[in-house]
Amino acid sequence: MNLANKLTLLRVILIPVFVVVLYGDFQYSNYVALVIFAVASLTDFLDGYIARSRNLVTDFGKFMDPLADKILVMTAMIMFVSWHQMPAWAFAIVLARELAVSGLRMIAATDGKVIAAAWSGKVKTAATMVCIILMLLPISSLVNTICWIVILLTTVYSGIEYFIKNKHVIDWSNL
Repeated sequence: MNLANKLTLLRVILIPVFVVVLYGDFQYSNYVALVIFAVASLTDFLDGYIARSRNLVTDFGKFMDPLADKILVMTAMIMFVSWHQMPAWAFAIVLARELAVSGLRMIAATDGKVIAAAWSGKVKTAATMVCIILMLLPISSLVNTICWIVILLTTVYSGIEYFIKNKHVIDWSNL
């Protein structure tokens, strides 16, 4: 197993640790959770860079890296919904976008096509990670509101862009 895949696995392992710490009833548990989330987020950027720069791209990495990212982010957002830091309807839209884009990628893959990550998707991921880190801090509800709105807007924009740029993947004539 190469270094990039090990970093992806580390992110997967950190997800349940993140949840346990978030539910932990000890002093500074939110700060510990923040550090765990930040480290997990950092592995997302590092594993892709290492895989591409060292020619270590694998099928495992292509599958597990985006899955690990989605599980990490969705886990944090579920916690925010349960804590009333993010409305459930906003989370539902984010989840729907992730499922729709994943579905589009699966359709493309059945035809042997690969949908590369768009710039807006990378911006969405970075904005989401930063906003989640801010939402883990005990700061104002205004910051939380701004953060979930940023997450929502970047998510919707990038989702629309994915479908517009890749409309050729779906055979609309058979609908």
